[in-house]
Amino acid sequence: MTPISRISLLGAILLFGGAGFAKAEVKFGTVDMNSVFSEYYKTKDAQAKYTDAEKGANDDLSGRVDTLKASMKEISQLNADLQKTDLPKEEVDAKKKDLQTKVAAARTLDREIADYRSAKQKSLQDQFLRMRKDIVDDIMKAVTDLVKSKGYDIVFDKSGLSAGAVPIVLYSRDDLDFSQDVIAALNKTAPAKSAK
Repeated sequence: MTPISRISLLGAILLFGGAGFAKAEVKFGTVDMNSVFSEYYKTKDAQAKYTDAEKGANDDLSGRVDTLKASMKEISQLNADLQKTDLPKEEVDAKKKDLQTKVAAARTLDREIADYRSAKQKSLQDQFLRMRKDIVDDIMKAVTDLVKSKGYDIVFDKSGLSAGAVPIVLYSRDDLDFSQDVIAALNKTAPAKSAK
């Protein structure tokens, strides 16, 4: 089919089929998902829980690092003592044995700290992803319910970006945005302490 034939076919479709299409009114809506996400009470609760878990992990890690630092000081002191030439042989032997034990313990603690840090980071990341998924599921359900009740045909996330980092929705009228309705629907079940 030549380009002219394609244009003619497209023109015919628009001429004869366009009348039916023009009658069909399409209702568009927009939602600012970033705003909805940040204003949802469960997001705030999840952030508080995540912050507490992260602080607890950091405090525990700091305690372990402090223990390692104290151990390293003891090792340095033992090394300094072993540099003294006036120590009796028995004391030198005892300090060498103590040094070996403390170095082995410090190495073990260092590995444990690295493993703990890695495991806690993964655990916190998994916790964050689970909480985020639950929140997004709640938001999508609220959006879907409002889409059905208000008769929207197409809804765009006006906070979304394309692959080229350009906003997907370049412009939309304010009256097309029903983000506040979504936020209100999500927060109507908020406990008194979490409500805005």
